[in-house]
Amino acid sequence: MKRVIKPSAVSGTISVPASKSVAQRAIAAAMLATGRSTITNVGSSNDSLAAQGIATALGAMVEGDATRLFITGMEGKPANQLFCGESGLSIRMFTPIAATFSEEITLIGEGSLVTRPMQLIEEPLRMLGAQCHTTEGFLPISVKGPLTGGKAALDGSLGSQMLTGLLMAAPLAKNDVVLQVKNLKSKPYIDLTLEVMHTFGIAVKNTNYRQFNIKAGQHYQPTNFNVEGDWSSAAFMLVAGAIGGSVRVDNLILNSQQADRAILEALRLAGANIRFKDSAIEVSKTPLTSFCFDATDCPDLFPPLVALAASCLGKSEIIGIERLAHKESDRAKALQREFEKLGIVIKIKGNSMHITGGKMHGARINSHNDHRIVMAVAVAALVGSEEVTIEGAECVAKSYPRFFEDLEKICK
Repeated sequence: MKRVIKPSAVSGTISVPASKSVAQRAIAAAMLATGRSTITNVGSSNDSLAAQGIATALGAMVEGDATRLFITGMEGKPANQLFCGESGLSIRMFTPIAATFSEEITLIGEGSLVTRPMQLIEEPLRMLGAQCHTTEGFLPISVKGPLTGGKAALDGSLGSQMLTGLLMAAPLAKNDVVLQVKNLKSKPYIDLTLEVMHTFGIAVKNTNYRQFNIKAGQHYQPTNFNVEGDWSSAAFMLVAGAIGGSVRVDNLILNSQQADRAILEALRLAGANIRFKDSAIEVSKTPLTSFCFDATDCPDLFPPLVALAASCLGKSEIIGIERLAHKESDRAKALQREFEKLGIVIKIKGNSMHITGGKMHGARINSHNDHRIVMAVAVAALVGSEEVTIEGAECVAKSYPRFFEDLEKICK
């Protein structure tokens, strides 16, 4: 699908979609509970739909829609294959969960997921007693339980998704589990995991994010759960307000555990005008200046941060490039390539990206099949001098299916 973005001032109110990160965790927890859970505001992102499909394949009964989902956990026998779509969280979260079943289960995916490295999941699961085999470090992955428990060590330098899966599976092990972690990145995402687990009745002892102790014999309890609004999606609309006019964003929890809430700090550093009211945030345009921001713990913020930096006076620095190589695209290189088409100079030095702000012109943009690249370019193009054409724009459905409809609402 091709989308054309024309220069436009922005003004209006947007209610952001549900957080796919929270929704996927809640779906997994509800699937592991004995009984019926109700999850409201699940949303319709591709990643959330993938998680629902996996829960069904693992024996849960899933009914309802994006507004209200009913999940009755552990109802039937699991399928021998789980399709994870293009969701990195789903593949890494449900692999350890699948390893708690006595049947052999294979996990597959599509798109960029088949090129993302998976070998780091093998050793921790084997240390906990399960069988796990990747295909030369990539998909498909085959696992077979039971999970006996014990101690496992893992490297968290490449992200938190694998740890999330191990934490969620650990209560189902036959014996207590101790997870020893070094170099953990994206700690806020682990806080999110622990918060969801706690809501569903699971206790985890967290010792400085270096060791996690999970008692065996705990049971996920069915509950009613509301998925909060998505700060990752909100970041793009907040940046649109900061560079193009004024935008109010609703359906956000201000004290959320979501890592991408850090967009507020970046906007403050750039000099944006920010106002808070209940569950809404309003950001309006002011003269913006260059900023330095460490996105190591919130790598999904890189694209909206680049869109913000492109409209700032001077040279901005964003730290944390090492976290971007294995996203839906090689995201650092994709951002550099596409924004340079718009006339923005981007240099990559070590673990940092340096963006020199300036006036943007028209261009034809390649999406790299990466939803966040599309949204970043679309927002930046609002303050350009000519229209911008984005090829492959349909990939926004991965996280924010109604992105372009919402963008049109605020364009004046």
